Formats: sequence, C-alpha cells, structure tokens
Amino acid sequence: MRKIVFFDADGTICDIKKGIPESAIAAVHQLTANGHLAFLCTGRSRAFVTEDLAHMGFTGMIAACGAYIEYQGNQLYNREIPPEIADKSVDILRTCGMVPVMEGTDYMYYDKEEYNDSVDWYAPLITKALGEKWRPIQGFQSQMQINKISAKIRPGSNPDKACQELSPWYDAIHHEGSFVGTTIEFIPKGFSKAAGIQIVCKVLDIPWENTVCFGDSNNDLPMFQYVHTKVAMGNSSPAVKKLADYITDDMFHYGIRNGLRHLNLI
Repeated sequence: MRKIVFFDADGTICDIKKGIPESAIAAVHQLTANGHLAFLCTGRSRAFVTEDLAHMGFTGMIAACGAYIEYQGNQLYNREIPPEIADKSVDILRTCGMVPVMEGTDYMYYDKEEYNDSVDWYAPLITKALGEKWRPIQGFQSQMQINKISAKIRPGSNPDKACQELSPWYDAIHHEGSFVGTTIEFIPKGFSKAAGIQIVCKVLDIPWENTVCFGDSNNDLPMFQYVHTKVAMGNSSPAVKKLADYITDDMFHYGIRNGLRHLNLI
C-alpha cells in the first residue's frame, strides 16, 4: 500500500551547520524507489529551501508551514501576505522590541544590523545559504512578498503584545529548545503544515490512513495532530514526543532510516 511521508527539515532531516546525513538521503531515495511518496514539509520559506534539500529526492514540498506547495518541481499553491500588511508587521515587531525576519518564496528579508549572531548564532549561516535570495528590509519594506515571519525575541521585548497586535492576520507558533527557543513564527491565519498536507492529499487523492510524518519541533504539532502515523525524532520537543506513535533516534544516529525501517517502508 502506497504511503505518503512528510518530513520536517531542521532538526529532522537536516542541520543548518552539519548539513544532511547521508543515511537520510539514502533512506528517502529508497522510500520513493519502493513506490511511496516523500514530501519535505518545512517551516522554511521556499527561498530558504537550499539546493541540497530541494534535490535530495523528494516528490514535492510544503514550505512556509503550509503557505507554499510544490509537486514534482511545479508550484501548486503560494499564499502571500499583502505587502501593506507585511510592512505594518515590521513596524509592530520593532515597536515591541523584536527582530523581524520576513520569509518569502523568492527572497528572505532582514536587516543584518538587527539580525546577526548576537541574536541567533546561526544568522550568518542563513545569510550564506541564501546568497542572492537575501534582501534587506530597508529599501524593500513596502514591497516585500512574504509567506510568513520568524520574529526573534530579545531581552526587554514584548512578544505577547506583538502576538496580540498581529493576531488579525497571523497565527503564532511559540518554539522551545536552544535552536529556535527565542523565535515566534507568524503564519497566515488558518495555515499550517496540516493544512498543506490536506491540500496535497486531496490533489493527489491519498487517503488519510496512508499519511505518515517525521518531525521534532513545535511547528510540527499541527502535522502530528492531523496525520495517521507520527514519528518523533529523538531530539524532539516534549510536546511532539507526547503525540508520537513512535520515537526514533536523532538524525545523525540514523533516525530517518531507522524510523522508516520500523514502519516497514524501506
């Protein structure tokens, strides 16, 4: 019976510093060779889906927590925030003392004076990975084309106020852990990884009983609440582990391979 498997990116199938384990690449290739479908299902916007991720053998991808969908290299869906709302969002976040990182299909927008390694140790790695897909907010603030926001909490900031003021347009995802623990993701209202999965399954006529997911962080919770079979990585947040049907190892200890073998998919 053909399954469709959705894989989170960061913390599940790749590491921003160490890259993608060869075991994960081999496992995804074996999964599709066995006749199953493999989708990247990431909070990253399409602009930040690096070449190594995009070309590791996925059938398609859901990016920006469901706001962007691609199948066999063709764009199926792209929900963008109106530029005037994106512009207003930057002002609200800065007024609340937070650092806006605006994420789109073609570009990510942030000002390096604000978003640097003093805010996130991995900020320079993101800039390097983006290359020409990085743009400053300054000079583009009124014309940004974005799918979502990753806002960074700083000492003295007021994230509760930011969430309240942005609530007419976005749902907020609060993260845990050392990697993204100071990040709040703002997703267009009604969108999530689960919503993206529902669209994909409807378009491809895949029954819910055949859905599987692998994840580790709190933006995976809607996915874990929706799909049939849930696999948490060994490094997952407590909330994700609580919903899991199976907890595999972390990615660098063959977590993807071992999880797919446990489910008899490879």
